[in-house]
Amino acid sequence: VQLQASGGGFVQPGGSLRLSCTASEIHLDSYQIGWFRRAPGKKREGVAYINSRDGSIDYTDRVKGRYTISKDSAKNTVYLQMNSLNLEDTGIYYCATSEILYYSPIRTQDFTPDLYDRWGKGTLVTVSS
Repeated sequence: VQLQASGGGFVQPGGSLRLSCTASEIHLDSYQIGWFRRAPGKKREGVAYINSRDGSIDYTDRVKGRYTISKDSAKNTVYLQMNSLNLEDTGIYYCATSEILYYSPIRTQDFTPDLYDRWGKGTLVTVSS
């Protein structure tokens, strides 16, 4: 089973990128999918999630209004549209799946990395002028 994040690259401040998370051998409709990032010298942080069971979506405050997470079930892919990028958005972005959060009715731990059990290789986003 593999998750593959792609779509990273180099972009100037104010620019946009769209990341993709594609899964093989599992159906993303049966999981909660989270996007995380690790900035240089910083801890990994959750930036967005989508719960396939109840459709709930949320973002960390740092990206609200700029990032949009979405899912294309036919393509078994989750996207992260990132607009108005700034220097602090630089980092390696990872997608991950969680079965326990998929079933959880409580929405207080959705950015807890330890609750995600399958991780893809990251994709690097560099925002620089």
